[in-house]
Amino acid sequence: MAATVIDGKALAAKCKERVKAEAGALSKRPGLAVIIVGDNPASRTYVNSKRKDCAECGIYSEEYALPAEAGQAELMSIIDTLNHREDIDGILCQLPLPAGYDEQQVLLAIDPDKDVDGFHPVNVGRLSTGQKCFLPCTPAGVMEMLKECGIDPKGKDCVVVGRSNIVGKPMAMLLLAAHGTVTVCHSRTRDLGEVCRRADILVAAVGKRNIITADMVKEGAVVIDVAMNRDEAGKLCGDVDYGPVAKKASYITPVPGGVGPMTRAMLMVNTLEAARLHGK
Repeated sequence: MAATVIDGKALAAKCKERVKAEAGALSKRPGLAVIIVGDNPASRTYVNSKRKDCAECGIYSEEYALPAEAGQAELMSIIDTLNHREDIDGILCQLPLPAGYDEQQVLLAIDPDKDVDGFHPVNVGRLSTGQKCFLPCTPAGVMEMLKECGIDPKGKDCVVVGRSNIVGKPMAMLLLAAHGTVTVCHSRTRDLGEVCRRADILVAAVGKRNIITADMVKEGAVVIDVAMNRDEAGKLCGDVDYGPVAKKASYITPVPGGVGPMTRAMLMVNTLEAARLHGK
């Protein structure tokens, strides 16, 4: 049995078409401001992609590119200004920030109602208590993929490998909200393979190449690879040993072209929701 490959690019394009149609029906155009500090090449690539996504979805976008030495005060001043602008519905500060910046202070400074990344403690609290909030884009993208494939977590054993604030923890909460039975694994989990083999839905979000091998995957499991690593040749790859695992799984996401495009699409969804929240 060969797994069905979940095409994140195709699903993201479908999602962005929906956002474009709904954004066009609003009284005012949604607006997204993106702040990038320093010259991290990966961050620059992401920011350029987000600008392109906004153009495709009919969302107004602004970019604030600061040199690494700009300093915390200048960054906080920009966020404060954007918090008070009615034409800006979403604010995103690209992480990681260069050394010397207080990321937690930056996340706290963004108005929770403009926090389209879903990282502010207010939105994290709303998520954990089942209230309406901005969902972190990567876990939200995974849930959208499952929905599009007709995969219902209800009653299923779901294993999340990784416990980051950005992916692992919110992923577990979303699966739990969808009535999955959730286990979260991490570096101190005993016999990781045994836990993973119980999973009907396995989400890998560690950032360690090939940490998930075929012997750790149950026949017919749904395998979602969130990670973005590089192999010895510099080629993009995930946490999952893709070829052998694809022979056992029922569904699998590729890297690249899987979860990544959906993460970006969900940012557009959150920006649209923020515009609605602000009465547009």
